[in-house]
Amino acid sequence: MESLIELKDIVKTYKVGSVEVHALRGVNLTIQPNEYISIMGPSGSGKSTLMNIIGCLDTPTSGRYELEDVPVHEMDDNQLAEIRNRKIGFVFQTFNLLPRANALHNVELPLIYSGVHATRRKALAEAAIEKVGLSDRKSHKPSELSGGQRQRVAIARALVNNPSLILADEPTGNLDSATGDEIMQVFKDLHAAGNTVVLITHEKEIAEQANRIVYIRDGNIADDVRI
Repeated sequence: MESLIELKDIVKTYKVGSVEVHALRGVNLTIQPNEYISIMGPSGSGKSTLMNIIGCLDTPTSGRYELEDVPVHEMDDNQLAEIRNRKIGFVFQTFNLLPRANALHNVELPLIYSGVHATRRKALAEAAIEKVGLSDRKSHKPSELSGGQRQRVAIARALVNNPSLILADEPTGNLDSATGDEIMQVFKDLHAAGNTVVLITHEKEIAEQANRIVYIRDGNIADDVRI
């Protein structure tokens, strides 16, 4: 099976004044299509930096990153933006929805950036909203939705471009435990439907719902466990 993601000797170093901060220290990680992975680690472990590199939000100081055999580490900012829009669906802890737009329009946003025709765009957005069980709320604005419903809208937005990867950063962090369980079931269902899901978390109970846990500590992979 060809890998979806190959990270080879990924190093990320930041300069804070005259001090160098070594966020990642030579990470090697392979992710196959249709895997469900949690990346787990304490604050300052490097897990957020790793997420930013996987999501093409940042670039490594050195090393190779290939997404579907494409050398992402060689891309410029415009190319990275296109990869983010077409290949990666993001789900964030804070939802990141437009407050004045209804749920359907929020889901359509990636398609607008991709230049999809309005009729096709609406059909794809409605299909994505249906997948997360929110068809009856598509005309509601975020302020008219519960936290769990807002996260479902964000998940639908992540799905709408049929991305190669769904990347979720602490997706239950702003939700109560019961609503968080509902959202985790959505991710389980998406994985069962064939999607590749990478979940970033510091919560053991959330991480253990994936099929594989990658533990990050001090900028290195400390363990890689299949459940």
